[in-house]
Amino acid sequence: MDPVAISPIALFLQAGIVGKSVMLLLLAMSVWCWVLIFVVAVSVGRLRRAVGTARAARASPMVDPILTAGAAAERLTIPGETVGERRSRVQETMNRGGRILIARIEGGLPNMAVISSVAPFIGLFGTVWGIITAFSGIAEAKDTSLAVVAPGIAEALAATAIGLAAAIPASFGYSYLGGALGRAAADLYNLIEERSVAILARPAAGKEAA
Repeated sequence: MDPVAISPIALFLQAGIVGKSVMLLLLAMSVWCWVLIFVVAVSVGRLRRAVGTARAARASPMVDPILTAGAAAERLTIPGETVGERRSRVQETMNRGGRILIARIEGGLPNMAVISSVAPFIGLFGTVWGIITAFSGIAEAKDTSLAVVAPGIAEALAATAIGLAAAIPASFGYSYLGGALGRAAADLYNLIEERSVAILARPAAGKEAA
């Protein structure tokens, strides 16, 4: 068998319109998956560094707006509010900002989940279509030799391979980056908790000074 005839490019060129559509769709999903993995990985890394920077009392453009919102809520005076209620209000204000930040970072994770779930089925559709093409070739040629069935079988296997190439990185990226984001989010909420506790301690310090 000519090795050129089973090269990826040759398989794509020899495939029918359905096979080509499946391959192009899976290829686009694979590229999009790697883009999402890169973007989410960079964002998670930035968040972890930002939390560490903020905890060290240095400027952190990613986390500072959350802490600034907490400071603004702290300066707001509500008559009859207890120290515990004040702390809860300030913490909820910062938590709201934290949830918005986490939601923005994890925006690509659901797309990875969709790719990891859908890509194998699209590849399976391409596989089934390739097998149908192979059997159609047998019926038309009235010959069961390998030369007749090989193009359709090769097209089917190519669709399966591309589907797996898109699904496996998406599944790994979703699981690994989801865990990494969860840990980074926990660090962020721990920082918010620390700041809210510090806010609670300020009135007590003021009374001692008085």
